[in-house]
Amino acid sequence: MKIQALEIQVGDRIIAYCNNKRQICTVRRILDPDQINITLSVFTTDHYRSSILRVIRFRRDALVDLAS
Repeated sequence: MKIQALEIQVGDRIIAYCNNKRQICTVRRILDPDQINITLSVFTTDHYRSSILRVIRFRRDALVDLAS
């Protein structure tokens, strides 16, 4: 299912490119919802102890895949 980046909420599992590969990421925080981009802090795995925190950006009007 696709949603607009503007509709992403904390806890959503999205599919995004991190470290040059497409993977499932869990949204930890919405850092900066400015006028042009949305900046998210995400974990790259389900297990928070072994996951890596990354920052990713989307245009506000971008379509983002939700992981099931």
